[in-house]
Amino acid sequence: MKSCFLPFLRCLSLVVGLCVVAGGYALVSADSGQAENHQKASRHMVTAANPHAAQAGLEILRAGGSAVDAAIAVEAVLGLVEPQSSGLGGGAFLMHYDPTAPKGERIDAYDGREMAPAAATADMFQDVLNDNSKGFYDAVLGGRSVGTPSVVAMLYLAHQKRGKLPWGDLFAPALRLAEGGFKVSPRLHYLIDRDPLLRKMKASRAYFYNADGKAWPVGHLLKNPAYAKSLKIIARAGAAGFYHGPLAQEIVAAVQGSEVNPGKLTLEDMAAYKPKLRRPICGPYRVWTICGMPPPSSGGGTVASILGILQSFDLKAMGANSLAAVHVILEAERLAYADRDMYMADSDYVNVPMALFTDPFYLSDRARQIDLQRSMGHAEAGTPPGASRIAFAAGMTPELPSTTHFSIVDQWGQMVSMTATVESAFGSRVMAGGFMLNNEMTDFSLRWERDGLPVANRIAPGKRPRSSMSPTFVLDEDRNVVMAIGSPGGGSIIAYVAQTIINVLDWDMDLQQAIDQPHFLTRGGVVSLERDTGLSALEEPLRDKGHQVRSRTVNSGLHGIIVHRGADGTWYEGAADKRREGVVVAD
Repeated sequence: MKSCFLPFLRCLSLVVGLCVVAGGYALVSADSGQAENHQKASRHMVTAANPHAAQAGLEILRAGGSAVDAAIAVEAVLGLVEPQSSGLGGGAFLMHYDPTAPKGERIDAYDGREMAPAAATADMFQDVLNDNSKGFYDAVLGGRSVGTPSVVAMLYLAHQKRGKLPWGDLFAPALRLAEGGFKVSPRLHYLIDRDPLLRKMKASRAYFYNADGKAWPVGHLLKNPAYAKSLKIIARAGAAGFYHGPLAQEIVAAVQGSEVNPGKLTLEDMAAYKPKLRRPICGPYRVWTICGMPPPSSGGGTVASILGILQSFDLKAMGANSLAAVHVILEAERLAYADRDMYMADSDYVNVPMALFTDPFYLSDRARQIDLQRSMGHAEAGTPPGASRIAFAAGMTPELPSTTHFSIVDQWGQMVSMTATVESAFGSRVMAGGFMLNNEMTDFSLRWERDGLPVANRIAPGKRPRSSMSPTFVLDEDRNVVMAIGSPGGGSIIAYVAQTIINVLDWDMDLQQAIDQPHFLTRGGVVSLERDTGLSALEEPLRDKGHQVRSRTVNSGLHGIIVHRGADGTWYEGAADKRREGVVVAD
């Protein structure tokens, strides 16, 4: 098999460059009111990646809605105003916390991950692997990369279990914006202006650009009557309105009739999609418990693994962002990502050895591999406790950083931590029903085997691609939630979330300080340090320890809530990442 590694990386670097730049909007006001990055409140709160979406969630909470009700309103608006990151044509993971449930049953994990069409094959991107003239863009663009959209079904399931307001009422804020229009934000303009693929697709070109092919400017009032029509169908008919009937037919027609790379999605695939209610994966960290999404997300397990390894080190004594602490955290990331890359995949198809990610004895053994003076460089995957090594090979899955996260708490103390995506910026660039369709098929490994061994995250019909999305809850010793957190960022999400938790729990930062801290991370190879921050002083010392280091722009979108309990009652602290357009709204 010929290698396309170099052209693949060239294309990948361009995609990542588009995804990680346009951040840094600290305070943004929606048309409906003012919002802030850091707030405190005692009743309810929404922190989300766009002020329109945050205000929509607050509107629902003020009307007596639950955290799940607000999440539905938030996501419906995000799909309109932040189409590069998520939407009705994508998927999501939702973590829900109920303070009234028994201690061991307070968290539910809703799996709304897309599925591969029934006609999908492991080698369906073979042309990209074999042709040196092709790169990752050739896998992303068009209908071939579209998995069965899933977020609508997942939200409908969550509403059936946790909703308080009528389903149809929850789409009113998004419907108003779709019909009346919203102003193009600086970030949206930046991304549509520089995206190399959107203009290649007729529907996307007609929506995002004027007659001369120029991106709509900042402040342009953008209306989306097609999206309004889709919302009305979903509001009236529920999930059935999305997966059956005219809207499903429009989605399938757009995929199969794509101008580039027609896809294999069928009406039968749409009708067969089912979300899943799973048990969270929880691991210990000092006196706390960290709970996240199980497979097909690798986020919950890998965050738990990083923190579990770090239990063997006194990070507080090392000091925040010190050379010693940064080195140890990077080495823990190497070990955790090695296990994740080898073993994590859809557990309905693959036997995932989950003990690797939470077993304290195994994680202590992994911690002993860390040399305080020298980087291990490449980390090998470990052997599952109590079992022989499972014969898998690591795959090739870029996981681009175009995703969104929001956190919500309602007046009853119920909380939602939800991460949603269409995978790359604007997904497949295929548009149907006024929204972008995902390219989640490229979250499977494009390489399905290596050295004669199968890749766990290879494509299979009906299988869900592995994700790094990491909606997370931190619990105290009484199993009460103390923190909800998550982020976009592709494969870097895991590191962003783990480091923010460390900032709060080990280094006693408030949530805004924790989110504002400069990022450092590795997925096993080169170390990335956030450019133009205090971390630049660590570049040479880290190299002296054997790390390969580069400085780059990063664009996390951390949005979280901390729960404070005291003699005077309970209050909430919310924070939004200044690297994007996120805000906190609350009462």
